[in-house]
Amino acid sequence: MTLTPTGLQRFWQLRHDAVASVTERFYATHGTVYRQWGPRGREACREDIGFHIEFLRPVLEFGLVQPMVSYLLWLREVLDARGIPSGHLAQSLHWLGDFYAAHLDEPDATAVQAALDGVLLALAQAEQMPASRAQPDAPTAPAWPEVCEFEHALLRGNRNEAQQVVQRCLDQGHSLVSIEAHVVQPAMVRIGDGWQANRVSVAQEHMATAIAHAVISASLEQHSLPPPNGHHIILACVEGNHHALGLRMVADAFEVQGWDVTYLGANVPTRALVDMVTTEQPDLLGLSVSFPQQLGTVRTIIAQLNAHLPDARPPVLVGGLAINRFLPLADMLGAEGHAASALDAVDVAQRLLKQPQPDGH
Repeated sequence: MTLTPTGLQRFWQLRHDAVASVTERFYATHGTVYRQWGPRGREACREDIGFHIEFLRPVLEFGLVQPMVSYLLWLREVLDARGIPSGHLAQSLHWLGDFYAAHLDEPDATAVQAALDGVLLALAQAEQMPASRAQPDAPTAPAWPEVCEFEHALLRGNRNEAQQVVQRCLDQGHSLVSIEAHVVQPAMVRIGDGWQANRVSVAQEHMATAIAHAVISASLEQHSLPPPNGHHIILACVEGNHHALGLRMVADAFEVQGWDVTYLGANVPTRALVDMVTTEQPDLLGLSVSFPQQLGTVRTIIAQLNAHLPDARPPVLVGGLAINRFLPLADMLGAEGHAASALDAVDVAQRLLKQPQPDGH
């Protein structure tokens, strides 16, 4: 089911042509359904096909089917909420297979078709399961009662009210890291679920994320930080990962424990990240991965650091939605550890620093 390195490179080079081909085929076949959304409908169709290809890449590179199945189950709910016929999802995968069959040499064309067939079979099996079993849930901390109030403040764009919720929790003696885990993160998950069900707009979701960032940053400024503990960590969302709120919470967890934190934020170019780690040589590197298609980037970063720092590469800690849903992925990337949340990231880091690293790390 996996492709040769040359086949994988060719598969990826063809992705833009594949998106254009399948999109035009949809409009030629189902134009009356899609034209009602105007130019935005065509762009949304292109985006969906592009995500198909991005999620198909880890299937072809790692042999991992479940992440793509989970993505398709999620996308099916999104499309259903917007009135897109459910059969179009499977049809898009068949048409992708047709495109690559015509543009890849053997045995790579057969490998792509086999991968798509495996995904479709697993998708059909998952659709027969209860919703609670169809896809794994990312581990989350229990939600506190303040979640509803915080969520409503975010959706109304009321930063002051959101700040008051957090401040009230702080006044009750809760730590900022606990508040982020039990209030902020669950509220953002609920807002994401609302977008999926077409109850929350993209603009509202972006506004909520911006306010949440501002609230936790303001709260951290009020926090009395301990003396430096002598440890340095660099934290970054890998290239292509634009979801940085969770990583910001991880940065806060390290800062309140006295770590020197270099927080690089979202979508950090691989070359720039490798250069910084090579120069700074931190005690630990933390990488955030939201989607399975970003897993190859993690492996590339680790490989390049092994080449640049053969005897001094820092341990790598990975986290994010893709890792949390599919924990075995962490072991396949060459990372030394993974953390499911900001709450346990520091504990995992401390264990990593106490462990002797193998040669070349």
